[in-house]
Order: sequence, then structure tokens, then C-alpha cells
Amino acid sequence: MNVEVIRSPRRRKTVQARRVNGVVRVTIPATMTRAEEERWVAEMVRRLERSAGGAGVDLDERAAHLADRYELPRPTSIRWVDNQELRWGSCTPVDGSIRISSKLVGEPGWVLDYVIVHELAHLVVPGHGGKFWRLVDRYPRAERARGWLMARAAGPPGTGSAAPPLVPG
Repeated sequence: MNVEVIRSPRRRKTVQARRVNGVVRVTIPATMTRAEEERWVAEMVRRLERSAGGAGVDLDERAAHLADRYELPRPTSIRWVDNQELRWGSCTPVDGSIRISSKLVGEPGWVLDYVIVHELAHLVVPGHGGKFWRLVDRYPRAERARGWLMARAAGPPGTGSAAPPLVPG
């Protein structure tokens, strides 16, 4: 992948990356050190690759199917997000919106489905009480998916937590 780094004297704190004619163009503050530049370029390329992987998944269609199948409400919106460091997903019951961590892009579909069902259940029950878990457990692979996510949250042996914790949100 070709990467072009642009050091901007006007940019103070933020880093931006976008694809332009097959080239990843990363704009960084001119004051950034080479080490910071390398770290941010790698991070932004990783984010672009991850978001591109999610482009093949129609979250709206998937959520509608799961909502109908498990008798849960459909969300008003559902989208991938890159800013969830501590959660696999989150929900705002007041407006019916759901956000799914782009860290799930490479995971098996049944794990993604579990996280979506978990968030759909929050549209009915905001907390994590018994009624909530009964709704989530309608999904037949719920326990298996929780185990998968727990293993992912632990990360590779000896490295500590490399991913969000067990509970989607």
C-alpha cells in the first residue's frame, strides 16, 4: 500500500487519513516527531483497512433480520465506529442508535450477530439485569460468543488486555 505523509503547519493536534487515487494520504501536524509519525501512520492505515473490511457487511440488514428473528425492536441506526476502546458495541436507547466497534470486522459472523443482539436487547432493557439476559440468551450462540469475546479481550498470552472487555455495552 502506498502511503503519502503530509506535514501541515496549520494542523496542531489531529491526524487525518484518506484514500486518494489508490494512495493513503496521512496528514499530520508539522511538529510531530518521526517516531510519532511512524506510530500514527501505522495506526491510520490499520483503521482504514479495518473500516474497508466492514464495508462488505450491511449492518442495517443484519440488525433488521436479527431483530425480527429474536422479537426485538429494530434500531433507528446502526454503524461501525473506530473509537470504542473499551466496548464491542454501544446503544443509546433514547434514540435507538447502535454503534458497533470496527474491531469486530474480522471476527466470525455469529460473534458479530451476538453483539448486535446484545445491543438490540438494550433497546428494551437499558441495564444488565435478568430480563435483559433472558432477551440476549434467545440467541442460540450467546454463551459461545461471550466466551469468544472473553478470549479476545484477554489478548495473546503475556500481553494483557488487547481488546475490549467481555460485555458489549
